[in-house]
Amino acid sequence: MQHFAEHGYHAARVGDIALGLGIAKGSVFQHFGSKDGLFFEVYKRAVRSFPKYLDAPPEVRAGGFFAVLHYWLTRTEHLLREDWIPYRIALLGNYGTDLNLRREINRFLITEDPYGTVLFVRFGLDRSELRKDMDVEMIVSILDWTMERFQDALLTAELDPGLFRRQGELAEKKEARIQQFLSVLQRAIGAAPVASRAEGFKESAGKAPSAGRSQRRHNVKVSARTNRA
Repeated sequence: MQHFAEHGYHAARVGDIALGLGIAKGSVFQHFGSKDGLFFEVYKRAVRSFPKYLDAPPEVRAGGFFAVLHYWLTRTEHLLREDWIPYRIALLGNYGTDLNLRREINRFLITEDPYGTVLFVRFGLDRSELRKDMDVEMIVSILDWTMERFQDALLTAELDPGLFRRQGELAEKKEARIQQFLSVLQRAIGAAPVASRAEGFKESAGKAPSAGRSQRRHNVKVSARTNRA
């Protein structure tokens, strides 16, 4: 895993990996079939090492779906400090491999769901925090796409702060950026609060007639009485 993390997928050499492991190069090909097969197994091992959404502490889960998202986003930097190698492998698999290998990776992510995204979405649905008029798979896809990109942006900001700030703004604005992201995500997949829906219904159902409509009805009644007279 470390060799791929340090050299990248394309520059990594199976011979060097075998030498580092003290085995014959042919043994690697015999076991994994190809360099793609070797990297694919390394990729699976890397992403399986990451925590799942619902691995958040009980007190965080008690706060609900978006509280769990906030918890993991604020801890994104630990991927750099503690899990740099598996995170680097995940990045290589997502962005630095060829099309055929990428297809295998996508199939693995869908079938195995290593981050527990489906269970997490059902957790949000059970708590009535997510839209029930939207297909579950669509919510899962939106969550996967947006969280992956936003976490990558946070980590890129740690590696190259100049991309995201001017003269030290990142530390002060990081929490604001997270809150803005969660606000956008909540508007996209979050359920409207029950109180808001009820208030909106009351306003629309119990709204008094406008002055114009009242006046028109009054004019009709007057006209009808005049015609009868």
